[in-house]
Amino acid sequence: MDSQIPSRPCWVEIRTRSFENNFRFLASVAAPHAELLAIVKANAYGHSLELCAPAAVRAGAQWLGVTSVEEGVAARALCADAQILVISGAFAGEGADVVRHKLTTVAWEPWQLDELENAARAQGAEAGSISVHLEIDTGMSRQGADLDGLTPLLTRFGAGSPLKLDGVMTHLFAADEADGAITQEQLTRLASGLEQVGAAGVHAEWLDVGNSAALLSGQAAAIGGIAAQFGMRVLIRPGLALYGLTPQFDPGFWASEPAALAEAHRRLEPVLSWKTRVVGVRSVPAGAVVGYNGTFVATEPMRLALLAVGYADGLDRRLGNRFSLLVRGQRAPLVGRISMDQAVLDVTEIPGVEAGDEVVVLGTQGDETITAFDHAEVAGTIPWEVFTRIGPRVARIAI
Repeated sequence: MDSQIPSRPCWVEIRTRSFENNFRFLASVAAPHAELLAIVKANAYGHSLELCAPAAVRAGAQWLGVTSVEEGVAARALCADAQILVISGAFAGEGADVVRHKLTTVAWEPWQLDELENAARAQGAEAGSISVHLEIDTGMSRQGADLDGLTPLLTRFGAGSPLKLDGVMTHLFAADEADGAITQEQLTRLASGLEQVGAAGVHAEWLDVGNSAALLSGQAAAIGGIAAQFGMRVLIRPGLALYGLTPQFDPGFWASEPAALAEAHRRLEPVLSWKTRVVGVRSVPAGAVVGYNGTFVATEPMRLALLAVGYADGLDRRLGNRFSLLVRGQRAPLVGRISMDQAVLDVTEIPGVEAGDEVVVLGTQGDETITAFDHAEVAGTIPWEVFTRIGPRVARIAI
């Protein structure tokens, strides 16, 4: 390979076709009980909103889920006709953008409805033209209105209001746990909340419930049954599975794996590969210190490869001396502490490594694969964080 590297070689490759294939597979699992809302929040889990939001729409997504109004505005510029749900709601002063860009927001506080209603009236919005998904807290104690506080919120969707109750939402926070008892308790509370919605004379079209774990563990049918009682349609919000990873369930979750989950293991395709290159290779004697604070000392003569990737790019500092990356199709241990912009591999046992060689941080090279679960296990975190902490200076390239 050419040892002259024209720019800092640290990049992510995004396979948009794999993203589209994953969406279509998950949509087939959801049918006929539910439709999908594609989660593209947090820059599409670090994969690039710019690349993944249009890919979701190409695959058939009618709904996109983002965190903030700011993300919603960016998604609208990319996807003119999609329904865009702002999951964390609108903050003070953001109502005007919600109305202007035809976003749908989640709400659970009176002041959020005030913000939307005031902005709608200021822009001359018609009655019932501003869609809202009302979130009910069914046990997570994070977002959502308490069951005993729903009535005053429901009165805000009366005749003449610019607000329309388009959906009711909750979050199943333990869909990957062993016995499903917590999820069943949540669904019972949700049904109680929906009874209040009906008693208030308000109808919502969408029941917005469930994530990748809920979908692949077969809970779509149960959610669909609740929706049918109230004349609603179901939206399930897959995130991690869209990006090619199947959720990990507690051991003993089932006597036998559900068919949808078994098929997901076969069908879901990783969307992201993270790569860098060898900057240079040096030989060091026994006793040489590698990296900050001398956490690694060579016990024999070694060959070390310097990489253009560090913790400012998202490579977790806790991986130093505890993890391996791929070069020339083999695993090479990270030695010494991860620096802000660099890391070092021990390539003593891998012949021929030279400047310019491609190194896989996350993904496949030859017969070896490193997953976000692998990173997460060693770093003591979860794959969602592994993806989303990949820094903005790391270019995302569609392939």
